[in-house]
Amino acid sequence: MIRKEHSPPQATLQKSPTGIQGFDEITAGGLPAGRPTLVCGSAGCGKTLFGIEFLVRGATLYNEPGVFMSFEETNEEIIKNVESLGFDLEDLIKNKKIALDHVHIERSEIEETGEYDLEGLFIRLGYAIDSIGAKRVVLDTIESLFAGLPNQLILRAELRRLFRWLKVKGVTAIITGERGDETLTRQGLEEYVSDCVIVLDHRVNEQTSTRRLRVVKYRGSIHGTNEYPFLIDETGFSVLPITSLGLEHIVSDERISSGITELDKMLEGKGYFRGSTVLVSGTAGVGKTSVAAHFAEAACKRGERVLYFCFEESPNQLMRNMRSIGIKLDQWVGKGLLQFQATRPTFYGLEMHLAVTHKAVNAFKPEIVIMDPINTFILGDKENEVKTMLMRIVDFLKGNQITALFTSLTSTESALESSDVGISSLIDTWLLLRDIELNGERNRGMYVLKSRGMANSNQIREFILTDNGVKLREVYIGASGVLTGSARVAQEAHENAALLRRKHDIERRKRELEQKRKVMESRVAALHAEFRSEESEALKNIETEQDTINLQERDKIEMAVSRKSIMEKRKPKKHIKL
Repeated sequence: MIRKEHSPPQATLQKSPTGIQGFDEITAGGLPAGRPTLVCGSAGCGKTLFGIEFLVRGATLYNEPGVFMSFEETNEEIIKNVESLGFDLEDLIKNKKIALDHVHIERSEIEETGEYDLEGLFIRLGYAIDSIGAKRVVLDTIESLFAGLPNQLILRAELRRLFRWLKVKGVTAIITGERGDETLTRQGLEEYVSDCVIVLDHRVNEQTSTRRLRVVKYRGSIHGTNEYPFLIDETGFSVLPITSLGLEHIVSDERISSGITELDKMLEGKGYFRGSTVLVSGTAGVGKTSVAAHFAEAACKRGERVLYFCFEESPNQLMRNMRSIGIKLDQWVGKGLLQFQATRPTFYGLEMHLAVTHKAVNAFKPEIVIMDPINTFILGDKENEVKTMLMRIVDFLKGNQITALFTSLTSTESALESSDVGISSLIDTWLLLRDIELNGERNRGMYVLKSRGMANSNQIREFILTDNGVKLREVYIGASGVLTGSARVAQEAHENAALLRRKHDIERRKRELEQKRKVMESRVAALHAEFRSEESEALKNIETEQDTINLQERDKIEMAVSRKSIMEKRKPKKHIKL
């Protein structure tokens, strides 16, 4: 019998969850518990707000009181600044969940006292920690000490002692620092804080700004190493953990209607797979938004939530335009089933759009997401960046079993069977709308370029907009190919006339046959009458002849009988001798 050797359980680093949306997923649980973490970045990138939210979430979600020691802003300024995020620091301070301590450092005052150390800082911080039983500490920004205190050699030695002291106290600490030119911080604080280093970045590219976060170092723990976009809004920090998205999402066999009956018939009569990604592409004015509106209306009728991202039209304009084809989207907005997110692509950077999309989806929790159109993100030479962003959105939606429909404008210079954003490989069902120019007319056509996992029609259908929505007409093929518009009408009239002529010819032939049938039937009737007359006469003659024959036979018999009796009379009698 083979004995299995059980490996000892792997020890894991104890984590202190931050409660910041997305960040704990990146760091596999939060910051290292009982250790200091360096958060560095340039001015305005969100270091202070990161530290404040770390304390607030710890106090409200995990019952871990915290101390915020500031070297720049006063307590009153901090309380006012974070009110916009919905954080009521005054209430938390009153309930001894958070303690604020502003340390005022003035270089001129320090120079008058001569040599110094940070013993006073240790005493103040220790008192604040002990007064509320703090488990978390934020020092913001400790580099102000370098500006206020002249002897940096002594200061560096004191900082090493401070960080060791924080570890001894067993508190989870965040130290914020300003970004240096060639180093993570101006004074090289990363040399002292070696457990976890986080860099926040606020960059401007082509007049659009983006905030990003990167975990540079995390001793004793796995973590995401990419740059992650993050938002600072009315709810605080939210980080987008893009690297955690893989290709292991669950797929569904359920089918949902496109909202266009004829289009469903082209897709096995069942529509799209739930959780799939649909692309509707084509040149300007072919009806891409109309197809998207049909899909949104059909989902709302099923009682599903739809999140509609508009990047070219305002929601009111889109709803007004859709009313012209009989689609009334405003009623679903009123019922809370349809929500619009209207933003110009230039309002945010690409990463910020990605983060906003994640945040909106997580808040509204839709079954359907529509983005109309996605090609507007391409500004300058950003095709690769746009493709990366859309890939992350597709993976995120698939991971949540959300059906996505994208529209994309195809430029007239490029091939129709290609997408300007280069995401065709990510698409499950691709509908292509095209212009069909014939005989001086411009008409619309639709066909299914591909649809994974199902049989689909290979026909090009004429695509028309009516008062009752989109209609797909049956394929009409003439001598020169598929016909649309007036050419189709003319061909239909010509064929209808030919059909009418054939019907008339058939009717004429039927009448001729009927007349011949009647003539034939009259002749047959006459022959029947003649036959019956001759038959009657013949039967009478036969009967007369038969009677004559019978009479003759009786006469012969009677004659024979008569002759026999005469012979008997003439025959002599014989005498008997006795």
